[in-house]
Formats: sequence, C-alpha cells, structure tokens
Amino acid sequence: MSNQPFKKHTIYKKDKWNMLNVEVQGTKIVLTEISDQWGEECHTFIGRPAMLHWANERFAKDKFQGTDEEWQAIMDAFKAV
Repeated sequence: MSNQPFKKHTIYKKDKWNMLNVEVQGTKIVLTEISDQWGEECHTFIGRPAMLHWANERFAKDKFQGTDEEWQAIMDAFKAV
C-alpha cells in the first residue's frame, strides 16, 4: 500500500460554510457538501459515472439558482475530477 495522498478537488467554495469538495481515494470518490443551511453531507461513489450522474441530478440546469456561467463552471469542475 502506497502513502500517496488522496487527490482533492474543490468544486465550489463560496465561504467557509458553503462549499463542495471531492476527494478521490483510488476507485472510490468521496464528495463532501457543506452548507450553512443543511450542515454537512457526505456521499461516496464507486467511480466517476456515478458521481457525474449525482451531479447532473443535484445541479439540474432547470432548477439551478444561479447564472448559466456558474452552472457551467460547476459541471466543468465535476468533469475535471
């Protein structure tokens, strides 16, 4: 077993209470969503396709409260994981 650190990605960070981070742990992907409204939620995915499916449902374009540019930046960040 190697001592390689896990690869971390920040999908978005508005402040210290509103952020979404993704940590790649081999084939497992751990997504942590922190919000001042809901607290902390953690999701674990086995592979990118499952995470991307979740992202497309969680950030559905027709329900997204923000600009098209913000939505596209979030989707691009997920695709870069």
